[in-house]
Amino acid sequence: MKNIKLTLFSVLFSVLSFNFSNSNENTKTFNKKNVHFSKPGTHSKTQQKKSSFVIDPPKLIAQGDQFYCPQTSINIVTDFRIDHDLSETGTEAIYIQISSGYSSGLDKLELSNPAAHSTITTNWDATAGKLTLTSPTGADVLYSDFVAAIKDVVFTNSSATASGIRTFSITMGKANYLPSTQHYYEYVPSIGITWTSAKDAAAARTYYGLQGYLATILSADEAKLIGEQASGTGWIGGSDAETEGIWKWVTGPESGTVFWNGNANGSTPNYAFWNTGEPNQQGDEDYAHITQPGFGIRGSWNDLSNTGDNSGNYQPKGYVVEYGGMPGEPTLQIAASTKITIPVATPAIDPTPVCVSGSFTFNATATAGAAIRWFDATIGGNLLANGPTYTTPTINTTTTYYVDAGCESNRKSVKATVYETPAVPIAEQETYTKCGSGSLTIKATSNIGTINWYASATDQTIISQGTTFTTPTISSNTTYYAEASNNGCTNPTRTPVNIVIYTPPAVTDETLPLCQFQSIMLDAGISGMSYSWSNANETSQQITVSKGGTYTVLVTSPEGCQSTKKITVEEHKIPQIARVDVEGTRAIIYPVTAEDYFEYSVDGVNYQDSTVFYDVPGGLQTAYAREKSGCGGTTKQFVVLVFPPFFTPNNDTYNDVWEVTGMENYPQAVVTIFDRYGKLIVQLSRFKMSWDGTLNQVPLPASDYWYALKVDDSMPVLRGHFTLKR
Repeated sequence: MKNIKLTLFSVLFSVLSFNFSNSNENTKTFNKKNVHFSKPGTHSKTQQKKSSFVIDPPKLIAQGDQFYCPQTSINIVTDFRIDHDLSETGTEAIYIQISSGYSSGLDKLELSNPAAHSTITTNWDATAGKLTLTSPTGADVLYSDFVAAIKDVVFTNSSATASGIRTFSITMGKANYLPSTQHYYEYVPSIGITWTSAKDAAAARTYYGLQGYLATILSADEAKLIGEQASGTGWIGGSDAETEGIWKWVTGPESGTVFWNGNANGSTPNYAFWNTGEPNQQGDEDYAHITQPGFGIRGSWNDLSNTGDNSGNYQPKGYVVEYGGMPGEPTLQIAASTKITIPVATPAIDPTPVCVSGSFTFNATATAGAAIRWFDATIGGNLLANGPTYTTPTINTTTTYYVDAGCESNRKSVKATVYETPAVPIAEQETYTKCGSGSLTIKATSNIGTINWYASATDQTIISQGTTFTTPTISSNTTYYAEASNNGCTNPTRTPVNIVIYTPPAVTDETLPLCQFQSIMLDAGISGMSYSWSNANETSQQITVSKGGTYTVLVTSPEGCQSTKKITVEEHKIPQIARVDVEGTRAIIYPVTAEDYFEYSVDGVNYQDSTVFYDVPGGLQTAYAREKSGCGGTTKQFVVLVFPPFFTPNNDTYNDVWEVTGMENYPQAVVTIFDRYGKLIVQLSRFKMSWDGTLNQVPLPASDYWYALKVDDSMPVLRGHFTLKR
């Protein structure tokens, strides 16, 4: 609030002579022959040599704090009068302004019946929110005519959603009057004026005896009236010239009061209204200035240097003078004010809903002094009750009521919610079946609301909500329960939904051998089922097949559970031996075609997967090859020739002769023996199978001897050596 230090004074009627050379606002004077006003911003019309009497300015007294409903018309006063000196009968103009809460483009003041006020013409300034009443001829208008006209001035707002408070100031001077501060504000155009010059110029101005100063802005009401509703941009009384970043009001009664600390990201201890990014200290910018209209936030402030720019948005265009609040100043009544309040009823939150039926109590608050009304329709309707509380009769359906504070256009809806109790849920199936463990989706519906699912008929823990419920994995028979609920209104009867788990047929995949040129029987493995063989077009438990491949059978239980068995039939050939290679005592069996399911032997008893055999006895031997699962086999004889590495012809019955074991199996075989010098010693054949170590019955000396074995013309000659020991 402004620090208003006004003292009441009584004007003493004394004889004074006045020199108006330094007066610049309304100082009223009169003498016995002539009474006149000096106009705002001018000197007196004449400098009277005769004695003059100082008189009180007129006193404006208004009544009319009222409620207003949007989109209607209302007189701004309920009563109005101007108390004035009998010597004064009129003045040039009266100014009526919407000084707070003004909504530009929607609010308007106008004379309701101008034809009844022929001595007055009006001018509405939509930017300033100000209605001016003057004479159409420029002459003074009688106070009585102004009083009559002001009683016919009306306020309108064109928006159905208008809200808040509008304050109307009625004043005789051109300066804007703000009832909340009881101060007057005047914008003085002066292109390019410096801040220091504006400060001095403002201090030189007076308004009906009130001292002027560069405006100080302490509230949003002031900022709006000065910045948005004034006619231009200009200087105000803020500066941080004393200490950079500490902004103070340095004019008027608030001189020395800090209102901002820092730059654009600073803070205020009371009120400030900087434009976006201001103050920014772009240079030596130490003085507060109302921003150019249309540039940034309307009516906001920026910081400038003492001179500002030479042109453009940051060129000073004038300054704002404030009057009022200086110590020792008189209390003026050249302005009066009224206000209208758009009443709004604010209902409390809606009462708690009920099930089936019930009575509800609504509560609401309203703008102070406004009467609360309750209706059954948003427009018109029946008045149900007056006052902050309304209790409904018992109702069984959801019902909307409406409350206002006297304005039908501002009605608010409230709702009494009645929820219906739903019917017993209906399960899509009473019993669901499932083959094997797992989850499945069950379903239940009701006529209204939602479905809660429970694990038992009495359990209170909801495990799922919604018409469908996908169960967790279950492996045994289970029952779930569906309950219908509508916003807390619950049908107590729960519907059971059964789940029966069947065990699928237990099958085991198989791999079976099929002997070449034979057939095999395939068995599904479980009796009493239904069967469907995929690649045999058969429906019996067993089928016979005669070729290899993969066979599948779908086994279906009487409950409809299915399992698929796969039988892999591997067709096995009967082995055939191509040849047997012998290397010393090692024999290698070569089958015509090698298969993993073949096994081999050289004695017909001991079988192995390998075809290689070691330490095979000399002589005629038999090679065996057979299929492991018994499909059949084959044999082939072979000879193992054993050449002794030495012999000892000493008649001890051990190694007394040298002979080739197995040679008897080759009738055409010839072994030729040589000494170390290549001399032929003896030839062995089927007629002579051994050598006793003599030549012509003469014993030969102990030494190494060489042999060459020619089996027949189809086999290579086998060569080697052995030792004769004595």
